[in-house]
Amino acid sequence: MPSTHLGRVCGGLGAVAVAFFVVFFGLVAGGQRGGETFFSNPWLATAILTAAASAIVAAAVGLTAVFRESERAVVVFVIIALGIAVLLFAVAEVVFPH
Repeated sequence: MPSTHLGRVCGGLGAVAVAFFVVFFGLVAGGQRGGETFFSNPWLATAILTAAASAIVAAAVGLTAVFRESERAVVVFVIIALGIAVLLFAVAEVVFPH
């Protein structure tokens, strides 16, 4: 478990991100579908934007914890990897839309 303040903040933000990813996929499994635009279904858009933002901010806080406070918890490194993956996916969606 994280031992520094920033490490615990990173863990909390990571938990929020995972929770909103679960909410998003739960909504999709429950029959919610998107439309013509990204915000056609505000429930899905809000859930996925909150999850992505939380994951990216958690990765930034985690990197700060690692480099500034020498945090070495495995949870922090997993959250950093998740945040970087989400960031790369978001950038790819903007650069190469489909």
